Amino acid sequence: MSDFLTKLEKYAELAVKVGVNVQRGQTLVVQATLDAAKFVRLVVKKAYEVGAHNVVVNWNDDTVTRTRYDLAPDEAFTEYPIWRAKEMEDLADSGAAFMSIISSSPDLLKGVNPERIANFNKAAGKALGNYRKAAQSDKVSWTVIAVPSEAWAAKVFPDAPAETQVNMLWDAIFKAVRVDVENPVDAWKKHDEALHEKVHYLNEKRYQKLHYSAPGTDLMIELPEKHLWVGAGSVNEKGFEFMANMPTEEVFTVPLKTGVNGTVASTKPLSYGGNIIDRFSVTFENGKIVGVKAEEGEEILKRLVETDEGSHYLGEVALVPFNSPISQSNVLFFNTLFDENASNHLAIGSAYAFCIEGGKKMTPEELANNGLNESITHVDFMIGSAAMDIDGITADGKSEAIFRAGNWAF
Repeated sequence: MSDFLTKLEKYAELAVKVGVNVQRGQTLVVQATLDAAKFVRLVVKKAYEVGAHNVVVNWNDDTVTRTRYDLAPDEAFTEYPIWRAKEMEDLADSGAAFMSIISSSPDLLKGVNPERIANFNKAAGKALGNYRKAAQSDKVSWTVIAVPSEAWAAKVFPDAPAETQVNMLWDAIFKAVRVDVENPVDAWKKHDEALHEKVHYLNEKRYQKLHYSAPGTDLMIELPEKHLWVGAGSVNEKGFEFMANMPTEEVFTVPLKTGVNGTVASTKPLSYGGNIIDRFSVTFENGKIVGVKAEEGEEILKRLVETDEGSHYLGEVALVPFNSPISQSNVLFFNTLFDENASNHLAIGSAYAFCIEGGKKMTPEELANNGLNESITHVDFMIGSAAMDIDGITADGKSEAIFRAGNWAF
C-alpha cells in the first residue's frame, strides 16, 4: 500500500474512532460533497468495522449548489426542507453521531446576490435549530473534518502546478490532523491532555474579564460568573468522548452576552457563505455589534450580523497560540476549520451550553439568564497574531498576562 493510501486509511480510522467515536450499535450520519467520495467510502467501511448499526450518507455537489444559486427563483432561498430538518432531529434523538466532511471552494458563491445567501442561511438556521441545540449542548457526538477538492486546493496553492495542488493540500491536512505520525490515535490522546492543562489553569483562575491588545484591536470581554474553559475532547450525554473539530488547537469559553466593548481587527480571511470576507473590523458596545468595516466582502459581513437578534453578539472566545502547528505551517487554508486553529478567534452568534456550569441541562431561558447568547448562526473569525497581548483581569481588578506576543504567557 502506498504511503498516501496508508495515511488515508489512518485518517478515516481517526475520524471514526476519535472524531465521532462510533459505538457498537450506533448510527453514523455523514455529510459530504462528491469530491470526498473515495474518503467517505473508507469512513463507511471503518464505521461498520467498529460495529456501527447503520451509516447514512447525505451527498451534495458544489456544481449543483452553484447552479441553484444562479438560476433558482428568489423564493427558493427563503425555505428549507422540513423533512430534512426532521430527519436530523430524529437521528439526534435516536443517539446518532454526525460527521461533516467539508471540501467546498472558499469562492463557491462568489458573485452571487448576498441576499440569496443570507436568506438561505437564515432559513436553514431556523429549520435546524433543534439539531443545532443538541450539538451545542453535547447531547450528540459530532465532528467536522476536511478533504481537498481541486477548487479549494487551487485557492490555497495558486502558484503551484495544477497537477500538484490537491496532493499539497492533502499533505497539509494530514500534518494538521496528526495523520503523518505512526499512531495518530495515541497522538491525539496526548494532544488532548496538553490542551486540558491550559483549560485547568484558566478554570482555576476564574478571570472576570479578558483584555485584548493588538494593532487595530482594543477589546474588553467580560466572562459569565459560571463560565467554563474547555478544549479538544468533549463528552456526549451518554458519557462517550468525541472530538468536535479535527484539527483543533484551541481552548475556549463563552463571553457574557452584554459584556463586550471595543474594536477588534481580523487577521485572516473569513470564508463564509461561499465568499471571502477580508481585512475587516468589528466594534462592540455592551456586547452588541454596532459597526463593521471590511475591505472585501463587507456586504456579506453586514448580512451575517443581521441574521437574527443573536447574531449581533458573540458566542465564543477562543485562545490559540501563534506558535501552534497550523500557524507555523504558514499555510493559509481559506477555511475556518483550519485557520481558526492558527489564530485566536471569536464567534458571532450562538454560545455553547457546555461552557457554563450545569449548562448542558439548562433550558434556553436559564442559559440566557446566565449571560449566554442564542442565535441560529455561529461563525468564527480570526483575530490572533504575533503582536497580540491578552490579559486576564481578576474579580479584585488585578491584571495578569495570559498571552504575550501571540503566545501563552504561563
